Amino acid sequence: MKRSNNRQPNELREIKIEPNFNIHAEGSVLVSFGNTKVICTATIENKVPRWMRNSEEGWVTAEYGMLPRSTNERMGREAARGKQSGRTQEIQRLIGRSLRQAVNLRYLKGKTINIDCDVIQADGGTRTASITGGCAALFLAINNHHDDKRAINTFVAAVSLGILDDKVILDLDYQEDSSAETDLNLVMTDELKLIEIQGTGEESPFSKEQLSEMIEIGSQAIEQIIEIQKSSIK
Repeated sequence: MKRSNNRQPNELREIKIEPNFNIHAEGSVLVSFGNTKVICTATIENKVPRWMRNSEEGWVTAEYGMLPRSTNERMGREAARGKQSGRTQEIQRLIGRSLRQAVNLRYLKGKTINIDCDVIQADGGTRTASITGGCAALFLAINNHHDDKRAINTFVAAVSLGILDDKVILDLDYQEDSSAETDLNLVMTDELKLIEIQGTGEESPFSKEQLSEMIEIGSQAIEQIIEIQKSSIK
């Protein structure tokens, strides 16, 4: 099986995290996984959601969207349709859940950090790129604009895996993702503790052994990704 750029099955695409991409946001990056590019910004607000008004903790939440020409054919803006798709809602919940594990919410008391992930070019793995870039933007915001650095808990990163032609492959591009028999998204901490596993046998079931192989390959990749995150926010 030949992959784009002659990658090996367990090889990541080129990953770049460009910090301070947006001059207005408290924290921001442009994250690239190959041809997938996402602008991630972190905004600190001195308030919490109404349901947290008497809480001793702060909050981290996320929004996700794709620009109309981020894909091969123009897609309409969800704002113009008046509602978000189920896919968008599911992805931004995943990003929010993942990034809340990156912080100690009690040290954000009275504050909300909004993570906005805007896909400007999509070639597979937009949600995993958003989590990875969102964590870097989040930590930049805390480091530069929040007094209590204890709010930072652990780096969080994500990567996609799949099974194509009965072979486990890492960091799928759009063509591979469209053809894969199995899709899996893996979210982990810098201690390689699991936050979320999203796996679906699109064409056929996959075995426990294949799941273990995907987690092992994904863990090794996340170690590499977190080193890139750390370098980007020094």
